[in-house]
Amino acid sequence: MRPPLPRRFYREAAVEEAEDGFRVMLDGRPVRTPARRFLAAPTRALADALTAEWNAQGESIDPATMPLTRLANSIIDGVANAPEPVAAEIAKYLGSDLLLYRAEGPQGLLERQAQHWDPLIAWAREALGARFVLAQGVVHVAQPQGAVTSARAAVPGDPWRLGAIHVITTLTGSALIALALMRGRLTADQAWDAAHVDEDWNMEQWGRDDIALERRAARRTEMDAAARVLASLEARSPDGLRSAQSGNN
Repeated sequence: MRPPLPRRFYREAAVEEAEDGFRVMLDGRPVRTPARRFLAAPTRALADALTAEWNAQGESIDPATMPLTRLANSIIDGVANAPEPVAAEIAKYLGSDLLLYRAEGPQGLLERQAQHWDPLIAWAREALGARFVLAQGVVHVAQPQGAVTSARAAVPGDPWRLGAIHVITTLTGSALIALALMRGRLTADQAWDAAHVDEDWNMEQWGRDDIALERRAARRTEMDAAARVLASLEARSPDGLRSAQSGNN
């Protein structure tokens, strides 16, 4: 059972520019992360989105309705202090990426996978210099080290992009989908569809699973938050540029 939610204790959330970025303020006081760092975003657009989550709360504060805030907390408290393990985990996905393992049948599913996935494999080859090997079934196939190394070089170093990419990778099972979304090769909708080719096919054949769809909707909320982080960073203007290394005490 969920514990009681904390009551809303503030009237208004707003944004204040500071040395570490754009801080979220509650009635003039800075919000702090669970590790007691300032909740500050590298762009005003992202800070505005965070502030909107706080202003949208009712009588209680429900973290379940604040995916951007949860992601920002994890980036500030976790990724910013230890980016290399996060990047290494993304690199592991490249060795067994969802897009590389094709079904053995039926033909309709094979065609659906090829429709969504083959253009991304070609993109990885052309844009990243990564030549991956396709496999059928679930038996692991070792990928050329050169392909993994080339794609690994595209993994971002700054904690905000890295944290967003990590979320998308774990939600979709594909680092290639996450990198394609970051590079603008895919929209969030296209990335989501590519990640759920098999699941969508099975539902078309056997019917909807309402419980699975409910879990899927929750995951989509998390992915949209990560995609919004990436979009805000790509759209930053010169006067809105701030260090991605937020989280200073």
